[in-house]
Amino acid sequence: MSSRASIAGHPIHPMLVPLPIGLFVFSFVADLVARYGAGEPWPTVAFYTMAGGLAGALLAAPFGLIDLLSLSKNTRARRIGMAHMVINLAVVVLYLFNFALRWQGAPVEGAPFLLSLIAILALLVSGWLGGHMVYVHGVAVGPRSAPAYVERRQSQVPVRQDRRRMQMGGPIGQH
Repeated sequence: MSSRASIAGHPIHPMLVPLPIGLFVFSFVADLVARYGAGEPWPTVAFYTMAGGLAGALLAAPFGLIDLLSLSKNTRARRIGMAHMVINLAVVVLYLFNFALRWQGAPVEGAPFLLSLIAILALLVSGWLGGHMVYVHGVAVGPRSAPAYVERRQSQVPVRQDRRRMQMGGPIGQH
């Protein structure tokens, strides 16, 4: 089941999702650092990485939707894909609320921290579902064929050990 949203046969959605995932996770790490006493810049770092994560998620989402809509209806992969999408949308909504609270000056210790924690846990579940679709159901994976270098290697006649010795004039490995 190769992806319909791809560049040169490589699916776009998996190329883009590391950006929002990394930024959301780093935003939570910055929240933890700020919460446990590392000082002033960390709430700002969390705010801006959250904004970048939201932008990255909105960039990756249409390509994921294209892949989802290309799946056959009433299949297990499609149901998992729907759950993956719903959880990701919930994560984005949680981060939008979180971003709005921070924009208004809410301290990190209260609701923003709790929203980040819930969103990160949901992101873990969603990431697991996404990996399950790829590695178990083969979603966005090209046709199963051996890479060109494997085919080329298999077509060549192997060199026997005694032929190697004759060409080199000595034991194998000594030139």
